[in-house]
Amino acid sequence: MTTHSRNRTKDRGPAQPPAASGESPASAGGRAAARKQRKRGGRRALKIIAWTTGALMLLGAGGAAYAYVKLNGNIAASDLYAGTGGDAGHEKPDAFGRTPINILMIGSDVRGNAADCKLGGACDDAAGQRADVEMVVHISADRSNATVMSIPRDLRTDLKGCDDKQNGTSVGPQSNAMINSALNWGPGCSVAAVHNLTGITIDHFMMVDFSGVVNMSEAIGGVGICVDKNVYDPYSHLKLSKGPHTLKGESALQFLRTRHGFGVGTDTGRTVSQHMFLTSMINSLKSAGTLSNPKKVWSLAQAATKSLTVDHGLQSIQQLIGLADDVNKVPTDRITFATMQTQGEDMLTIAPGAKSLFKTIADDQSLTTATGKGKKPAAPAPAAPAKSGTAVDVENGTTVTGRAGVIAGVLTDHGFSRKTTSGNGAAADKTTLTYPAADKERAKTVASALGLPSSALKERGGSSAADGTGGTSGTGGTGGSGAPGLVLLIGADWESGDSFPNSKVGPDPADTQQALDNASSQNGKDTGECAPVSTFGTVGETYDGKVTTSSDAPRGMTPTEAYALSPGVKNSAP
Repeated sequence: MTTHSRNRTKDRGPAQPPAASGESPASAGGRAAARKQRKRGGRRALKIIAWTTGALMLLGAGGAAYAYVKLNGNIAASDLYAGTGGDAGHEKPDAFGRTPINILMIGSDVRGNAADCKLGGACDDAAGQRADVEMVVHISADRSNATVMSIPRDLRTDLKGCDDKQNGTSVGPQSNAMINSALNWGPGCSVAAVHNLTGITIDHFMMVDFSGVVNMSEAIGGVGICVDKNVYDPYSHLKLSKGPHTLKGESALQFLRTRHGFGVGTDTGRTVSQHMFLTSMINSLKSAGTLSNPKKVWSLAQAATKSLTVDHGLQSIQQLIGLADDVNKVPTDRITFATMQTQGEDMLTIAPGAKSLFKTIADDQSLTTATGKGKKPAAPAPAAPAKSGTAVDVENGTTVTGRAGVIAGVLTDHGFSRKTTSGNGAAADKTTLTYPAADKERAKTVASALGLPSSALKERGGSSAADGTGGTSGTGGTGGSGAPGLVLLIGADWESGDSFPNSKVGPDPADTQQALDNASSQNGKDTGECAPVSTFGTVGETYDGKVTTSSDAPRGMTPTEAYALSPGVKNSAP
């Protein structure tokens, strides 16, 4: 892009010469001459101001053009999605046409140059890369709140095939693989892995390497962090005394990478300390005037763009600035940090509660109130029957193949019984939900979930079969007991969509208590707490008076004990 700047000044003719030496304005022509001279002097001053302003504008425009080209040239880009099937999802606009933004933040452990090798240790695995950090950053459609969800790098899951055509890498489906390994085949494969795991639409990704973390932390002047005990992790080389510190450069990278210093020595403890770092950094950026200081902004932009790989939708400075503006609109007390729920220790797998957190993000539901406090889930109406015990026979009365299966899937996604069935029914112009008198409340629950109008509900005689025994699709909802249950016949008035046309159905209210249960959540304003140093034996034993980092060494020493036994190791920060 070329920036043009034009500054046109109207020609008012040459300036008149001053009065001869020794002549005062009065002696040269009286008061009229003096007024004329003052007028000419004023015009000359205005011209000087105009020329100076024009020059500054041209210099400013030239500087802006130079900065634009230079920063744009720093940014590397790659395809957003590299899965072998499907895509990264599509956002649903709200009632005002606004859409949320979901960004996958990736911290790469690639050692692609000498600087990264020095920061990350030996370069024996330089040919590949893994994700040291994976966070889904969700910005709500109305920009009033945000959720940052960390995905532990040790999580094991099934990875689908991936084909990154841009980077010329491909891999087939993998069972029980660590999710961070997907980055070996490019960031688009990481996007595919996270989307397939969570069901959350991924709109963009941003990937940064070791050098980027170091340079950006220095550009913003450091990040304030406190630890509640002395800590030494010989694996990441983080060594800090108890109390507050300002981390920048390598010390910031050490803090973000340590896993033996916090928690129980797994990645879940590391995500908590990372959230504390981000919370402190965000508050510092907003309160210290960093973003209003041109020198600091330029340094930060230089550091960030040199280390960034983004998807093509974020490839220009203008697009990055737009994204930064969206993020900046969110108050810090409306940001929730959480770690997806896992189970196990060294072999982490997804825990049942994680699905509630995924759904809350996918449905664009806030995990904070306007005061920044965690929302309490709305108490369910006492008369509402349990969805899990309500089965529905869904019948297709349209000409759209598979329509009943789609709606049956919507019901089970809403939490209705897995015994819900689907099949073909009689052709129908209108959608109806028939039910026996005993199942009136169950029918209302189904209608509410799908947005069906009250006119679609039809009571009929017979006993209940909606308790999970199920019916036989296509036979009028006759279950194994012969009793008819809830039968949803989809008519020609509902041939597409997950909810009935023109209904006001939205997602179920967020159960934030369940979504954040065991998620180690914290609020964006929680800056007063110190990172809790691990009290477990996460560090190897000592040999010949030295702390070992050998993977063969037995563990049993706390990071605080390791600190005491390492007086010769320099602290990471004063």
